[in-house]
Amino acid sequence: MDRPAHRIMSVSRTRSELLKQRVDPFARALNAVEQGDVKALHRARVASRRLRELLPMLQLEGDVSRKLSRRLKKVTTRLGTVRELDVLLLLIDELHDSGRHDNGGLSRVGISVARDRDDARKHLLSDLPIASMRRLAGKLDRVVKDLHAEEAAAMSTAAHTWRWALEAQVASRAGRMRTAIEDAGAIYLPERLHVVRIAAKKLRYAFELLVQVKGERTDPSLRALKRAQDVLGRMHDLQVLVERVREVQASLAPPNVAVWSELDKLTVALENECRVLHGRYMRQRAALTDIARTLTAPVEAPTVEARRAG
Repeated sequence: MDRPAHRIMSVSRTRSELLKQRVDPFARALNAVEQGDVKALHRARVASRRLRELLPMLQLEGDVSRKLSRRLKKVTTRLGTVRELDVLLLLIDELHDSGRHDNGGLSRVGISVARDRDDARKHLLSDLPIASMRRLAGKLDRVVKDLHAEEAAAMSTAAHTWRWALEAQVASRAGRMRTAIEDAGAIYLPERLHVVRIAAKKLRYAFELLVQVKGERTDPSLRALKRAQDVLGRMHDLQVLVERVREVQASLAPPNVAVWSELDKLTVALENECRVLHGRYMRQRAALTDIARTLTAPVEAPTVEARRAG
């Protein structure tokens, strides 16, 4: 789960500060990732997402920005594969402990997920070694130093242009979330709700940056986006588990009517919980639409003089 919105990183106004605050958590998490720490892997993935959101805004040379963005995307994707399986195992443990479901069916699914998670971890460390991620963190840290030197040498940098770029990014993300909400409608459609979840997450990361640059600690809209992300994230995790249960059902050999029935009951229970969560999302939907409408307000472009100053 991402860091609560009311505890976002300390206020920053410069590019170097913002980048430093995102590089450090990424670098710190890597040692524990190598040891198989589930929480550290999640922290590293969240940090990589925040870095990817910030990087295009830093006004770096095109080649540098593209290469770093490409490497960060690979990190996010590879860590995400393992993270999704970690989340499924945590969810299965939670359902076991609740006592509301047949443990036989859950255990079968858990064994399947654990096997895939172990394989994904091995693939992660062979395809993307920790040393490679450390080198990436080192390169990002050098960018921090270069930006800091640039800012110190030219205090009259185009701060207005920098902030305008962030505002434009937030407006774009807000527009996409608004469209996703409208497309999802009021019916429980998992694929479209997943698009809303991704759009809300991207808007939250972009708006988080803008809030920091404005010199604010937080914003009520960040908290609302976080609540919606939690609800939609939980719904998505349950939907992924439903798909995994169905895969286990289909792989039963020889067919076992009793086990099939256990897994079928589990599927129904999980889908019912998804619909309850959908009801919670629908109660938040109007507020999310209002946030999107507010944040898509026209952004005033910087003047020619401001662009030249940059």
